[in-house]
Order: sequence, then C-alpha cells, then structure tokens
Amino acid sequence: MEGFEQFPGGAAIRLGGAETSILRDLADQITDLLDTRGEPVDDPIAAIFATGPSEPPADPVLARLLPDAYDDDNAEFSAEFRRFTENDLIARKRADARALIADLDALGPGGGVLSLDAEDSRHWLGALNDLRLALAVRLGIETEADADKLFELPEDDDRVPTVIVYSWLNLLQDSLVETMIP
Repeated sequence: MEGFEQFPGGAAIRLGGAETSILRDLADQITDLLDTRGEPVDDPIAAIFATGPSEPPADPVLARLLPDAYDDDNAEFSAEFRRFTENDLIARKRADARALIADLDALGPGGGVLSLDAEDSRHWLGALNDLRLALAVRLGIETEADADKLFELPEDDDRVPTVIVYSWLNLLQDSLVETMIP
C-alpha cells in the first residue's frame, strides 16, 4: 500500500478496487452517522438561522467527531457553543466525505490513479481524519499506547483487519499532509 505523492498542483495516489471500496464504504458510514444527528439544511438563508442541538451526541463516534468545546466545568458554555456551531461542523464533515466518495466513484470499481488539487486535498484530509477517528473510537484507541497494544494482537483476533485499515488511513493521512507542505 502506497500513500499520496506530490503531483503538479496537488497530490496523486494509485488506488486498487479493494482500496476504493473500503474508503467508499467507510465514508458512506460516516455520512450515514452524521445524518442521524440532523438533516442537512439546503437553503443557505435558512442555514444561517438554523441552530443545532445543545446536547452532545450519545454515540461515541459522533461524540469524538463533534466534541464539546469546553471541559465539564463549562457545560453551559459547551451547550451554547454546540447549538450555534454543530450544524456547520456537520455540513463540513458531510462535504468532505461526499467529495471523497465522488472522487472514488469517478475512478470506478477497479480503482486507478487519483489526482487531487489543493481544494480536493483539503476535503480528503478532513475525510481521512474523520474515518481514522471513527475507527480509533471503535478500536478503543485513546492514547498512542492504546494503538501500540493493538499491533501486538494475535493474528486470529477479530480486530486485526480493522487495525490494518486504521494503520492504512494513518499512512494515507500522513502522506497527504506531506504533499501539502511546500
């Protein structure tokens, strides 16, 4: 598995059919999960005045993707901040995941070479980060030590495929960041 490489005007990567399928499936799951938090507001004027929920999500993945802005001592401030910012955060995360899906769909089921410009790279970086964080929550990774322990799992552990995908997402994210550094 290779990562992103610098390409004139952005980044490029060769993805096989299995890789595109994995990424697309994970991005679909993220958009489905985000949709449980509220429907998108398509009218730009209505979106300006729409407020979101004030309570944090019950789902642990959503809680990680949509964290409180303040610690427990400032629950009232967190609730108010969430009410006015969560819809925008969800919209950005949806847009990132949908951009990734659209790029993968353009490649087709067999994969191929994907070229990203600077804006596409930003969407991919956001989406890859969300995918990685979602898997980290499902794997119980809260610290680097937690991640290190997962690399010592026996081969027959059911979590091994998820750990491999998590590691691959880290590689993709790191390599994409490297292409964005001048």
